[in-house]
Amino acid sequence: MPVTTRTGDDGTTGLLDGTRTGKESPHIHAAGEVDELNAVLGIALAEKLTNELAAQLRCIQQALFVLGADIASGNAKTSVRVQQADIERLEHWTAQWEKSLPPLERFILPRGCRAACVLHQARTVCRRAERWIIAAGKERPVSTHAQVYVNRLSDFLFLAARAANHAEDIGDTPWIPDR
Repeated sequence: MPVTTRTGDDGTTGLLDGTRTGKESPHIHAAGEVDELNAVLGIALAEKLTNELAAQLRCIQQALFVLGADIASGNAKTSVRVQQADIERLEHWTAQWEKSLPPLERFILPRGCRAACVLHQARTVCRRAERWIIAAGKERPVSTHAQVYVNRLSDFLFLAARAANHAEDIGDTPWIPDR
């Protein structure tokens, strides 16, 4: 399959159901944010991480590819969808990390080792993707599982960033208001 097709030269792109939509549409923004999130996770995986966290992030990258296809499916009848099992796996990992980390007593700043900072960046991209998925759903149906998955994923990424710091023996940096 060639990379250059020239079909998007008019400012449109194809959805999996064969329809074309503008590249500025909320669905394409949402899919683009999911793609960016996947790329940021690739950067995180280039950093020093525990084997457990690295394996989880690799699994999430696979799920994000499905999520992007889910968003771009339009009305296509496809099995490429985020499933409840994907959400439950993420919830399980989130609960595990939450139990293993010291409880938070204050808001924290996105700091620490490089891996933690990249994971915090991934969390913010995830939140932006979530906002675009919600916007896309107002234009054309989006899988409820897709929306729930990214909501859960941002929680996981917050804890993953804390876990990366914890693995490097770096504590959380509390936010201390100066006003």
